[in-house]
Amino acid sequence: MASGGLTRINLGAVLRPGTDRTVSWLYAITLLLVGFGLIMVLSSSSITSYLQHEGFFGRFWRQTTFALIGIPLMLIAAAMPISFWKRWAWALLGLGIALQLLVFTPLGINNYGNRNWIQIGSFSGQPSEMLKLALVVWIGTVLLQKEPLLGQMRHEVIPIIPGTVVALGVVLAGRDLGTVMIMAALVLGAMYFGGVSWKTLGVTVLGGVLAVAFFVLSSENRMRRLLSHAGGTDDYSGIDWQATHGLWALAGGGLFGVGLGNSKAKWSWLPAADNDYIFAIIGEELGLIGTVLVIALFVVLAALMLRVIARARDRFGRAVVGGIMVWIVGQALVNIGVVIKVLPVLGVPLPLVSSGGTALISCLLAMGVVISIARDGAKHQEELEQDPGRTPTQR
Repeated sequence: MASGGLTRINLGAVLRPGTDRTVSWLYAITLLLVGFGLIMVLSSSSITSYLQHEGFFGRFWRQTTFALIGIPLMLIAAAMPISFWKRWAWALLGLGIALQLLVFTPLGINNYGNRNWIQIGSFSGQPSEMLKLALVVWIGTVLLQKEPLLGQMRHEVIPIIPGTVVALGVVLAGRDLGTVMIMAALVLGAMYFGGVSWKTLGVTVLGGVLAVAFFVLSSENRMRRLLSHAGGTDDYSGIDWQATHGLWALAGGGLFGVGLGNSKAKWSWLPAADNDYIFAIIGEELGLIGTVLVIALFVVLAALMLRVIARARDRFGRAVVGGIMVWIVGQALVNIGVVIKVLPVLGVPLPLVSSGGTALISCLLAMGVVISIARDGAKHQEELEQDPGRTPTQR
């Protein structure tokens, strides 16, 4: 609802007992993943945190703080009517790009060869995580606005592809190809579920593949990683150190794991144990059962999002939820694929589970948007049941 130009929200309505079951399950799976992630961040980061003079609980408390910030933001996002996201989509994209450009100012810092972070005092953040959400909301809004013209390739391409190139370009300028690939997949997901024609999708995919090939071939470090992965080498003292030790950690867990907190790999053997390779620690401490449980939670999350897409009121909802599903669930599959050495090392965290403040907050905000669309979809279904002849409306 909008009154006097201001959006009014009702947080109580979001959590009342009569809420649609899909919404309740979305909340449950999201909070379960976050809670499980906090436990695993505590276990996997304790040694590294202590060695960096933060105490055994330093990283855990920091991640908990971000969770305590992100969860209320998710509730606020979930309470927003979808008209809010449509109204502010262009402004959100502009803000996301502006924040990303800060990495090229004195606030920007390098991390593992990538310049994709900003540092303000003791706070460090990754603006590209927020840009993901802004980009998918913007694409959904554009597709809804151009709905009568869809099917004509030039209208399906413009302005989505130029806007995407700008957004991905400012991230790629910082040499973070892993994040760019996730963002590209997000864009394709939004376009596919938003109803863009196969012809346009095919041309977009071809262009994306050629661009990835160019940037991989033009980087010696990326080529080394790719050739090392493809050749199956075991240079565990060099470029394959992280991938090999991650696989060893998984293998060491067996069926039931060595027990929560008993990982050996986290004792400075496995870099990014609480971040990109937290799945390896899950496998080591909780075994195959623990890893299958995590995968199952993401599968259920994907199924719930597909249900939201099927019940969405309009093209905006389908595109946005489709893009967020590809982002969160797809990134989880990529992260797991890297840990089990199906994919080369890309440097992307496990959504909602890995440590990382901006990543956690952006994912929680994204889930809030999904829940907002799910609530609207449930209301739409009720309207259709009361009046079967009613046509979908655009809000």
